[in-house]
Order: sequence, then C-alpha cells, then structure tokens
Amino acid sequence: MTSTAQPTLSFPRETFAKLSPHPYLLAHLQPNSPTNSSKRANGRSPAQFRTPHINTGSLTHAEGSAVVRIGDTAVVCGVRGEILLASNVGTYRVDKSTTAPSSLPGYNEAKELDLLVPNIELATGCSPTFLPGQPPTTLAQSLSTRIYSLLHSSRMVDDEDLRIWYQPPDLSEQEKMEDDEESESIEPEVKAFWTLYIDILFISLDGNPFDAAWAAVVSALRNVRLPKAHWDADREMILCDDEVSLSKRLTLRGLPVSVTSLVFRAKEQKRGDDKKFWVLADPDTFEEGLCDESITMVIDCEEGKPKILGLSKVGGTTVGKDEMRHILELAESRWHELSPLLSG
Repeated sequence: MTSTAQPTLSFPRETFAKLSPHPYLLAHLQPNSPTNSSKRANGRSPAQFRTPHINTGSLTHAEGSAVVRIGDTAVVCGVRGEILLASNVGTYRVDKSTTAPSSLPGYNEAKELDLLVPNIELATGCSPTFLPGQPPTTLAQSLSTRIYSLLHSSRMVDDEDLRIWYQPPDLSEQEKMEDDEESESIEPEVKAFWTLYIDILFISLDGNPFDAAWAAVVSALRNVRLPKAHWDADREMILCDDEVSLSKRLTLRGLPVSVTSLVFRAKEQKRGDDKKFWVLADPDTFEEGLCDESITMVIDCEEGKPKILGLSKVGGTTVGKDEMRHILELAESRWHELSPLLSG
C-alpha cells in the first residue's frame, strides 16, 4: 500500500496577510528570535524609505512636468500657464497708497488672486479602490486642499514671477512744455498675471500619496519655463514670445520635502497602557490600513539648519517629544536623499 501525503495546514503569506493583517505585520516587527532584526512585511526596516525615482520634462505640452515614483506609487505632475488680465480681476486695482492691501506685510498675492491652482486625479485605475470614471473622492479633495495650503504657507513661488508688467511710454519734452506741467516719471503697471494650473495624476498608488504628490509638484515647478510675455498697447492684449531662450524659470524659495510616518501599535484596538509601538516611515497601502496615527512633516534644510514648514498629526496619542525628535531625524535624512533628485 502507498501512503498518501497529509494535507498541509500552512497558509501562503498573501493568505495570512488577508486573514489576519495585524498579527501578520506584528510577526515581522517582533520576531521570535532575538538575533533577527525588526522588519516590516515589505522587507524594509521601520525607518527605511522606499527608493525614489524622478524624471522631469516628460510632458512637452506643459510649461513644466515631472514623473515621480516611490516604490509602487507613481505620480505625474504637469504645470500649465494661463494669462489672467488684471482688468478681469474684480478685487484688483492699481493703488500706490501705503494703505493698499498689497502693501501690507504678509500679503499673499498668489493666494488672494488664486494664481496657483492644484488638482489631483485619483480615478485612473491606480488601485482597485479608485476605478476610472468615479467622481472625486474625499482623499483626492483632501490632498488637493493640503497641497494648496502648503503651496501658499511655504511661499515657495515668488509673486513677482507671476506678474506681467507694462511700461507706458513717456511724453515727449515738447508735449510736456505745451501742457506746462512738471515732469513726472511714469511708473510701470501690472497688466496681467500668470495663473499656474498644477495637475497631478496618479498612475499607481501603493500608500503615502501626499509625499509623492508633493515631490512631483516641487519637481515640476522647478522645471517650469514661462514664455516672455508683454502687453501690446495697440492690440490691447498680452503677447508671448516663441523663443525658448527668452523664457524664464520660476524663482522658488527653498526646497521643502514632505515626510510621512505612521505609528503601529503591538496591541490592536487598545490604547493608554500599550507601550509597544513602531514608527513606520514611508508607509505602503497595507500598513496604512493597520495604523490610525499619522504624522506628516514638511522640512527644508537648504540653508543648512532644518526648518519645519508644516506639521500635521492625525489620530492617536502615542507620539510624544522623543518620537517627534526621531521623526525629525527621519525627515532630515529623507531631505538629503531627495534634494539632489529634486534639484536636478
């Protein structure tokens, strides 16, 4: 008689992850053997980021573009420039007095006139959750709002780069003598503004969408070249020059980088006395579904000393001062990793 093999009771990794996701991740972070280091289910250490890849200038029909891939999250960002006439802005007027809103400290012209317009599209089939043809989701709207807020709070784009000036011709000396008026210099005036539409398209999504989207926005803005524009007094319209050599790049302030981390607790659905936890940098989709506490830090180290431009914390009560210092160190290391790619 031949003996039949007994059926195995073990499950593949994928099945175990779907049936018991929390114990599955915990088994990786808390191995039985003390000789084994703490590893996440994706093979990374808790403080390890995914390798970034950035390519700029891929879209020829846009003033600036970038493709960013971080792990299996891929984003395309294109910046389109359109001209907004100053006469079409109801709240704008030429006012040289010191009480004008534009002369007040902290006045943000790009925000007041909506000159930076980000838009995120997730309904591209980038993941099973976001199928093509769906209306904008809550995540897409919240990401657009966060990017809009960070663009203006960081003051990364200089308002002067978005203005289109016109110098009126000066009167001849003969006309001045005939009018019997004192000679006054004619100051230039703003005739129009550049409005930048920042379109962000997700090709694939495997966690941490904000960091990837923001990196794509920064890289695309650094790639922008606006054509030379001037006001034609005879036609009463703005004309743009086709010469690429006359185009100009944006003057950007700093190099802000966004770094997101999650907190994974050892005991599921238990708070207060649960002291065992891990800070997971650059989470993927699987980890995002198991954590309810997230921290996003926007940092700029271009001047040598790290400056925190934005800090957002959602959910949980685990993170304290020591954990914040650790997250700041992670953000600094990530900035030094991304800055050469963003600057290039």
